[in-house]
Amino acid sequence: MAEETKPSGTGATPASGTAKPAPKSSASTSGSTGSTAPKAPATPTAATATPAAKPAEKAKPKAAEKSEASEKATSDADEGPRAPKRATLENDERRLLHLRRSIDRRRPIFGRQAANRYVRIGRWGSWRRPRGLQSKQRRHYGYRPMVVSIGFRTPAKIRGLTPSGFRPQIVSNSAQLEGLDPKREAAIIAHGVGVRKRLLLEEAARKKGLHVLNPILKEEGGQ
Repeated sequence: MAEETKPSGTGATPASGTAKPAPKSSASTSGSTGSTAPKAPATPTAATATPAAKPAEKAKPKAAEKSEASEKATSDADEGPRAPKRATLENDERRLLHLRRSIDRRRPIFGRQAANRYVRIGRWGSWRRPRGLQSKQRRHYGYRPMVVSIGFRTPAKIRGLTPSGFRPQIVSNSAQLEGLDPKREAAIIAHGVGVRKRLLLEEAARKKGLHVLNPILKEEGGQ
């Protein structure tokens, strides 16, 4: 038998009906070999993360706001006019009040004679005019304490006024509150009035719009 001759590898051509094999992709090769792992998706860090949104505050309904305003108006009407914190003063009186503050800062301490020698005399709580014939304080020696004289007084127009400009009036019953001017005068409740009657006087003064200088019950804003 004659041996069949096979075509050589170099000279052989593939048949027309057969397709060429597709080239392998890099992804397939990497997956098959296992040399490189797929990258994980990036997660937001703490610096780039956005803060959580705060819940929106619920707005009060209009009906509730109107009811609160009406209750406040009725309570204010029951209490009466609000007491002023400062008196209504003229320009001249306001100027004299500032002058009195400067005089108070310059006024010396009037020490009683021999107060440093005897404890029974007291330090600065009492004053007696020195009457001794040879008293160095009466003769205004420079190393002795100052003597009370008329030059240290405050102006007569504002004498007796409080720092806020009110003229204090001592009251012990509700009848004495009738003739007081809320813009110029303030009430001082007498020390002999009991607590129950004092509270009633404070309530009566609050309804009249009078300022009380020594109240038991403090207001919300403070006095």
